Amino acid sequence: MSVAEAAALDDATLVARSRDGDVRAYEQLVRRYQGPMYRLALRIVGSTGDAEDAVQDVFLTAWRRLGQLNDDAAFIGWLYRTTTNQCLNVLRKRKPHADTELDEHESPAPRTRPDRAVEVSAQLDALQAALRGLTPEQRACWVLREVHGRSYDEIAEAIGTTQQSVRGRLARARAQLAEVMAPWR
Repeated sequence: MSVAEAAALDDATLVARSRDGDVRAYEQLVRRYQGPMYRLALRIVGSTGDAEDAVQDVFLTAWRRLGQLNDDAAFIGWLYRTTTNQCLNVLRKRKPHADTELDEHESPAPRTRPDRAVEVSAQLDALQAALRGLTPEQRACWVLREVHGRSYDEIAEAIGTTQQSVRGRLARARAQLAEVMAPWR
């Protein structure tokens, strides 16, 4: 199977072929989802190195455990759940006051006014600091909902909790972020 053929296939077909040992099919799944999983990991763990390691571990684990996936169409949800859990494990192992890397967000567009670029950069830094103030579970819920647009059911499944618990964590996270980010309104 060529790369172009693999790119045209849906996830379920690629997962089925990957389970049968088709490395190119799995490479296509990795290409398709490594960006979203990296962005998710980066927002949860706040460090490029930890995010890269987490995503690499997730894709290696997924490759090894494809046989355990009962529904090929559920691959993306499984991937979100595995990535979120891996990131939560990274946060739990961390020292309490780990710093995030300064170069973790894209620089503003070159045509942006310098004063606006400084303001946007300061806002992003303040948001990162505010996110670090959340519990790991609150941060994971907030990132999955607000950045990745996942449903409450998907978040509950990814975190391993109830939908009601997700709603509570999101409410607390939003309230805390609103309070910390109030000066930027």
